[in-house]
Amino acid sequence: MTDQETATETGLEWVSRRGMGALAEKMGIEFTEFTVDRCVATMPVEGNTQPVGLLHGGAYVVLGESLGSMAANLHAGPERLAVGTDINATHTRSATSGRVTAVCTPIHLGRSMTVHEIVITDESGRRCSTVRITNLIKDR
Repeated sequence: MTDQETATETGLEWVSRRGMGALAEKMGIEFTEFTVDRCVATMPVEGNTQPVGLLHGGAYVVLGESLGSMAANLHAGPERLAVGTDINATHTRSATSGRVTAVCTPIHLGRSMTVHEIVITDESGRRCSTVRITNLIKDR
């Protein structure tokens, strides 16, 4: 079984083995589901806010990029590396407490490029931000 097949079957174990990176860990991001077709993670609002108590817009982007980049690397496989080339976010609501949940789904999974959409909702299920990330896949 290849590393990619193992990662596809046990995505959360792959994430745990690979690590999320210091920033994602510092922000309290927790992956709860992880496959090539769908990744889910949560992040606390507390500790990631602007001075006025709203979840910081950059925190939404970090959550989205963490999911989208990891998903692209899972798709790329063990001999290739996915690197971000473009990211954008549209914030439509502000979370002020609890946790937000991000669901990442692929828009395009190609040989040399991926595009993912990450929808981030509050605890009431209301969309707060939509992030889109494009990753270039290259040989290591």
